[in-house]
Amino acid sequence: MRTCLTLLLAAVLCTEQARSLKCYTCTEQASNAQCLIPTDCADKYCLTTYASGGIGTKGGQRITKKCSPVCPTTNLNMGVAAISTTCCEHSLCNISGASSVKTSSVVMATGILASLTYILRIGL
Repeated sequence: MRTCLTLLLAAVLCTEQARSLKCYTCTEQASNAQCLIPTDCADKYCLTTYASGGIGTKGGQRITKKCSPVCPTTNLNMGVAAISTTCCEHSLCNISGASSVKTSSVVMATGILASLTYILRIGL
């Protein structure tokens, strides 16, 4: 009996603790407040993608949060549209949106002005 208990204790001490990652998840939501659904994940990373686009008040933003086996970091800002992807490795670490990406008014105005100048020069 004593041998069985010793073997059982050794087996318990030698096993790794199961560690489950939890991430907030949502798909294409307009605000971060709608992206606070905790989900158990089998993957290694929590991923947050923030996309915005449009001109002035007609623009919009979309937030997607999910579990991911890889960490693809993206930060692309084209003035009229922008996308940012961030990832983290701790449970519920993706609570905030990747709000560091915003469309640039100066870049949009420069693009519009260059387009108008080109159109006027060719005489359309």
